[in-house]
Amino acid sequence: MARAHIRKPGTFAQYRTLLGKDLRREFRTKEMLTAMGIYALLVLVVYGAALSQTSHQFDILQMAAGLLWALVVFTSLLGLNRSFAHEQENACLEGILLVPLDRSVVFLAKATSNFIFLVVVEVVVLPLFYFFFLTTTQPADTWPLIAVPLLVGTVGIAGIGTLLATITVNSRGKDVLLAVLFIPLVFPLLYACVAASTVVLAGGDVEGVFGNALLLAGGYDVVMVLLSWVLYDFVISA
Repeated sequence: MARAHIRKPGTFAQYRTLLGKDLRREFRTKEMLTAMGIYALLVLVVYGAALSQTSHQFDILQMAAGLLWALVVFTSLLGLNRSFAHEQENACLEGILLVPLDRSVVFLAKATSNFIFLVVVEVVVLPLFYFFFLTTTQPADTWPLIAVPLLVGTVGIAGIGTLLATITVNSRGKDVLLAVLFIPLVFPLLYACVAASTVVLAGGDVEGVFGNALLLAGGYDVVMVLLSWVLYDFVISA
Protein backbone atom coordinates (compact mmCIF):
# COMPACT_ATOMS: atom_id res chain seq x y z
CA MET A 1 0.00 0.00 0.00
CA ALA A 2 1.48 3.34 -1.04
CA ARG A 3 2.42 5.70 1.76
CA ALA A 4 0.61 9.03 1.65
CA HIS A 5 2.85 11.96 0.90
CA ILE A 6 2.69 14.69 3.52
CA ARG A 7 3.32 18.10 2.03
CA LYS A 8 5.42 20.46 4.12
CA PRO A 9 3.77 23.87 4.63
CA GLY A 10 5.42 26.71 2.77
CA THR A 11 7.44 29.45 4.45
CA PHE A 12 4.62 31.97 4.34
CA ALA A 13 2.16 29.45 5.77
CA GLN A 14 4.55 28.76 8.66
CA TYR A 15 4.99 32.49 9.25
CA ARG A 16 1.23 33.08 9.17
CA THR A 17 0.61 30.21 11.61
CA LEU A 18 3.19 31.42 14.15
CA LEU A 19 2.08 35.04 13.87
CA GLY A 20 -1.57 34.06 14.20
CA LYS A 21 -0.76 32.05 17.33
CA ASP A 22 0.85 35.06 19.03
CA LEU A 23 -1.87 37.50 17.98
CA ARG A 24 -4.78 35.25 18.96
CA ARG A 25 -3.29 34.51 22.38
CA GLU A 26 -2.51 38.14 23.16
CA PHE A 27 -5.76 39.63 21.91
CA ARG A 28 -7.64 36.95 23.86
CA THR A 29 -5.84 37.50 27.17
CA LYS A 30 -4.51 41.06 26.62
CA GLU A 31 -1.89 40.37 29.31
CA MET A 32 1.06 42.04 27.61
CA LEU A 33 -0.93 44.94 26.14
CA THR A 34 -2.54 45.69 29.50
CA ALA A 35 0.79 45.57 31.33
CA MET A 36 2.46 47.83 28.76
CA GLY A 37 -0.43 50.28 28.77
CA ILE A 38 -0.54 50.58 32.56
CA TYR A 39 3.25 50.94 32.71
CA ALA A 40 3.17 53.70 30.08
CA LEU A 41 0.44 55.53 32.00
CA LEU A 42 2.48 55.32 35.21
CA VAL A 43 5.53 56.73 33.41
CA LEU A 44 3.39 59.64 32.21
CA VAL A 45 2.31 60.28 35.81
CA VAL A 46 5.96 60.28 36.90
CA TYR A 47 6.80 62.69 34.08
CA GLY A 48 4.00 64.96 35.25
CA ALA A 49 5.24 64.95 38.83
CA ALA A 50 8.83 65.59 37.76
CA LEU A 51 7.88 68.54 35.55
CA SER A 52 5.14 70.01 37.76
CA GLN A 53 7.42 72.61 39.36
CA THR A 54 9.10 73.90 36.22
CA SER A 55 8.94 77.61 35.45
CA HIS A 56 6.66 79.18 32.85
CA GLN A 57 9.70 79.83 30.65
CA PHE A 58 10.38 76.10 30.39
CA ASP A 59 9.99 74.97 26.74
CA ILE A 60 8.41 71.54 26.86
CA LEU A 61 8.53 71.24 23.06
CA GLN A 62 12.32 70.97 23.14
CA MET A 63 12.09 68.01 25.52
CA ALA A 64 8.86 66.40 24.34
CA ALA A 65 10.51 64.11 21.79
CA GLY A 66 13.06 62.84 24.31
CA LEU A 67 10.36 62.17 26.89
CA LEU A 68 8.20 60.38 24.32
CA TRP A 69 11.02 58.12 23.14
CA ALA A 70 12.13 57.31 26.67
CA LEU A 71 8.55 56.22 27.29
CA VAL A 72 8.56 54.07 24.12
CA VAL A 73 11.88 52.41 24.93
CA PHE A 74 11.06 51.53 28.54
CA THR A 75 7.58 50.32 27.62
CA SER A 76 9.00 48.18 24.83
CA LEU A 77 11.44 46.57 27.28
CA LEU A 78 8.51 45.42 29.37
CA GLY A 79 6.77 43.98 26.32
CA LEU A 80 9.90 42.27 24.97
CA ASN A 81 10.54 40.65 28.34
CA ARG A 82 7.04 39.19 28.27
CA SER A 83 7.06 38.21 24.60
CA PHE A 84 8.52 34.77 25.34
CA ALA A 85 6.81 34.27 28.71
CA HIS A 86 4.22 31.77 27.48
CA GLU A 87 6.74 29.85 25.37
CA GLN A 88 9.07 29.55 28.35
CA GLU A 89 6.44 28.59 30.92
CA ASN A 90 4.70 25.96 28.79
CA ALA A 91 7.80 24.68 26.95
CA CYS A 92 6.21 25.85 23.69
CA LEU A 93 9.52 27.12 22.35
CA GLU A 94 11.08 23.67 22.60
CA GLY A 95 8.06 22.25 20.78
CA ILE A 96 8.42 24.81 18.00
CA LEU A 97 12.10 23.95 17.60
CA LEU A 98 11.19 20.28 17.10
CA VAL A 99 9.16 21.23 14.03
CA PRO A 100 11.18 21.15 10.77
CA LEU A 101 10.88 24.81 9.89
CA ASP A 102 13.27 27.62 9.11
CA ARG A 103 14.31 29.33 12.34
CA SER A 104 14.25 32.70 10.60
CA VAL A 105 10.47 32.27 10.23
CA VAL A 106 10.21 32.16 14.03
CA PHE A 107 12.12 35.45 14.19
CA LEU A 108 9.98 37.15 11.55
CA ALA A 109 6.73 36.04 13.21
CA LYS A 110 7.81 37.06 16.71
CA ALA A 111 9.28 40.38 15.52
CA THR A 112 6.07 41.15 13.62
CA SER A 113 3.88 40.41 16.64
CA ASN A 114 6.11 42.56 18.86
CA PHE A 115 5.90 45.35 16.29
CA ILE A 116 2.09 45.15 16.20
CA PHE A 117 1.81 45.20 20.00
CA LEU A 118 4.14 48.19 20.25
CA VAL A 119 2.16 50.08 17.61
CA VAL A 120 -1.10 49.39 19.47
CA VAL A 121 0.37 50.76 22.70
CA GLU A 122 1.81 53.80 20.90
CA VAL A 123 -1.58 54.58 19.34
CA VAL A 124 -3.06 54.67 22.85
CA VAL A 125 -0.15 56.46 24.55
CA LEU A 126 0.48 59.22 21.99
CA PRO A 127 -2.86 61.02 22.57
CA LEU A 128 -2.34 60.72 26.34
CA PHE A 129 1.15 62.19 25.99
CA TYR A 130 -0.26 65.07 23.97
CA PHE A 131 -3.00 65.67 26.53
CA PHE A 132 -0.58 65.64 29.49
CA PHE A 133 2.20 67.80 28.06
CA LEU A 134 1.36 69.53 24.77
CA THR A 135 -2.14 70.95 25.24
CA THR A 136 -0.73 74.16 26.75
CA THR A 137 1.78 74.66 23.92
CA GLN A 138 1.58 75.07 20.17
CA PRO A 139 3.47 72.31 18.32
CA ALA A 140 4.79 73.08 14.86
CA ASP A 141 2.52 72.52 11.86
CA THR A 142 4.65 69.51 10.94
CA TRP A 143 3.69 67.60 14.11
CA PRO A 144 1.68 64.89 12.25
CA LEU A 145 5.00 63.71 10.77
CA ILE A 146 5.82 62.30 14.24
CA ALA A 147 4.21 59.09 12.96
CA VAL A 148 7.13 58.51 10.57
CA PRO A 149 9.99 58.32 13.13
CA LEU A 150 7.68 56.38 15.46
CA LEU A 151 7.08 53.79 12.74
CA VAL A 152 10.73 53.56 11.70
CA GLY A 153 11.92 53.37 15.30
CA THR A 154 9.39 50.72 16.25
CA VAL A 155 10.61 48.49 13.40
CA GLY A 156 14.16 48.57 14.75
CA ILE A 157 13.10 48.12 18.36
CA ALA A 158 10.99 45.08 17.47
CA GLY A 159 13.73 43.54 15.33
CA ILE A 160 16.76 43.84 17.61
CA GLY A 161 14.58 43.44 20.70
CA THR A 162 13.27 40.07 19.52
CA LEU A 163 16.80 38.76 19.03
CA LEU A 164 17.97 39.99 22.45
CA ALA A 165 14.82 38.70 24.18
CA THR A 166 15.59 35.26 22.74
CA ILE A 167 19.17 35.44 24.01
CA THR A 168 18.11 36.36 27.55
CA VAL A 169 14.92 34.31 27.89
CA ASN A 170 16.55 31.48 29.87
CA SER A 171 19.05 33.58 31.81
CA ARG A 172 18.92 34.69 35.43
CA GLY A 173 18.00 38.33 35.84
CA LYS A 174 16.75 38.45 32.27
CA ASP A 175 14.97 41.77 32.85
CA VAL A 176 18.19 43.56 33.75
CA LEU A 177 20.28 41.69 31.18
CA LEU A 178 17.90 42.59 28.36
CA ALA A 179 18.04 46.27 29.30
CA VAL A 180 21.86 46.19 29.53
CA LEU A 181 22.13 44.67 26.04
CA PHE A 182 19.22 46.50 24.43
CA ILE A 183 19.78 50.15 25.33
CA PRO A 184 23.40 50.47 24.06
CA LEU A 185 22.54 48.67 20.82
CA VAL A 186 19.43 50.76 20.18
CA PHE A 187 21.12 54.09 21.03
CA PRO A 188 21.90 55.14 17.41
CA LEU A 189 18.27 54.50 16.46
CA LEU A 190 17.03 56.34 19.55
CA TYR A 191 19.29 59.33 18.82
CA ALA A 192 18.10 59.58 15.22
CA CYS A 193 14.41 59.20 16.11
CA VAL A 194 14.61 61.82 18.88
CA ALA A 195 16.28 64.25 16.45
CA ALA A 196 13.60 63.69 13.81
CA SER A 197 10.78 63.91 16.34
CA THR A 198 12.12 67.13 17.88
CA VAL A 199 12.22 68.81 14.47
CA VAL A 200 8.59 68.00 13.66
CA LEU A 201 7.31 68.95 17.12
CA ALA A 202 9.34 72.08 17.85
CA GLY A 203 9.94 73.21 14.27
CA GLY A 204 13.18 73.33 12.35
CA ASP A 205 14.91 72.13 9.22
CA VAL A 206 12.45 69.43 8.19
CA GLU A 207 14.11 68.75 4.84
CA GLY A 208 17.63 68.63 6.28
CA VAL A 209 17.72 67.39 9.87
CA PHE A 210 14.52 65.38 9.62
CA GLY A 211 15.57 63.67 6.38
CA ASN A 212 19.10 62.89 7.60
CA ALA A 213 17.81 61.53 10.91
CA LEU A 214 15.31 59.28 9.14
CA LEU A 215 18.05 58.10 6.78
CA LEU A 216 20.19 57.13 9.77
CA ALA A 217 17.26 55.39 11.47
CA GLY A 218 16.29 53.56 8.27
CA GLY A 219 19.87 52.42 7.71
CA TYR A 220 20.01 51.13 11.26
CA ASP A 221 16.77 49.20 10.72
CA VAL A 222 18.03 47.55 7.54
CA VAL A 223 21.41 46.53 8.98
CA MET A 224 20.26 45.42 12.44
CA VAL A 225 17.08 43.63 11.38
CA LEU A 226 18.93 41.72 8.65
CA LEU A 227 21.72 40.89 11.10
CA SER A 228 19.18 39.69 13.66
CA TRP A 229 17.47 37.58 11.01
CA VAL A 230 20.76 35.96 9.96
CA LEU A 231 21.89 35.29 13.54
CA TYR A 232 18.57 34.02 14.84
CA ASP A 233 19.09 30.41 13.79
CA PHE A 234 22.31 30.24 15.82
CA VAL A 235 20.84 32.10 18.80
CA ILE A 236 17.62 30.10 19.17
CA SER A 237 19.40 26.76 18.64
CA ALA A 238 22.16 27.47 21.18
